[in-house]
Amino acid sequence: MASLGELERAVMERLWAADGPVAATALRDGLADRGVALTTVHTVLSRLEQKGFVVHDDARPRRFSARSSRADHAAELMREVLGQAGDRQAVLARFVGSVDADEARMLRELLAGAPDTSADAPAR
Repeated sequence: MASLGELERAVMERLWAADGPVAATALRDGLADRGVALTTVHTVLSRLEQKGFVVHDDARPRRFSARSSRADHAAELMREVLGQAGDRQAVLARFVGSVDADEARMLRELLAGAPDTSADAPAR
């Protein structure tokens, strides 16, 4: 998965927080503290679309929305990092060792409810 630059991340945060598709002008207005021009917002949106993060509708003006949720993006990043690890067990052990008690409980609950998708697992 492609990574996000600082301005791309700022645009995505606004798209993830939106209730629906957002016009580039509204995104520019939301980035007013950065002094970003509308052409820059369009360039960022084009790059995000090429990377697969954003889709647009056919309305005029076009409105943009995130292709997937913030949680989906974070999960994909985690899978990508784990996939690049030389020692997956060590990475998972470090991660699990760094979570607090509530997160550990949540992980146990999620794992208990997750179907086993390994090839040698018995069918349920």
